[in-house]
Amino acid sequence: MSISTRILAAVFTLGLAAPAFAENPMVGGAPMYETKNIVENAVNSADHTTLVAAVKAAGLVDTLKGPGPFTVFAPTDEAFAKLPKGELEKLTKNKKKLTEVLTYHVVSGAAVKKADIASTPSAKTVAGPELALTSGTDVKINDTATIVSFDIIATNGVIHVIDTVLMPPKPGKAPKAAPKEKAAAK
Repeated sequence: MSISTRILAAVFTLGLAAPAFAENPMVGGAPMYETKNIVENAVNSADHTTLVAAVKAAGLVDTLKGPGPFTVFAPTDEAFAKLPKGELEKLTKNKKKLTEVLTYHVVSGAAVKKADIASTPSAKTVAGPELALTSGTDVKINDTATIVSFDIIATNGVIHVIDTVLMPPKPGKAPKAAPKEKAAAK
């Protein structure tokens, strides 16, 4: 076999194999690795410094380094900046409330990927209340947050980057669902 035939065969073989090795997207200017856990990947993202600090303050690092599987809806620093003035400071001074808010962003026992969302209208969070998931033009959570980056695979689950901090509903209230015309657009 000539060298050019071997090169062509290698290129063809690699071209066919590439889809099997889909890479995680870059997040916050950093690569995300399937060989790292959720916390290790979040620490690498320049867009998640507030989330990482909050997870540390709430004492959730070891939990989110655990075996999972977890689905984490990870708000960016910009999402935290959209909170009402003083809200983040109040949360960081109240560990119980901070933990409740952060665990409302986590689904345990399942790695819910983008392909699963259309058939998963809701997901129970570690905090207890469910999240309403709606797919259409955008994927929305509780009709307030939009997933801006999907399927960041980690050793213990999956991360989806979101543009808004999710606040748990008051006891006895359901999460805000998407309007029916959006739900019908699935």
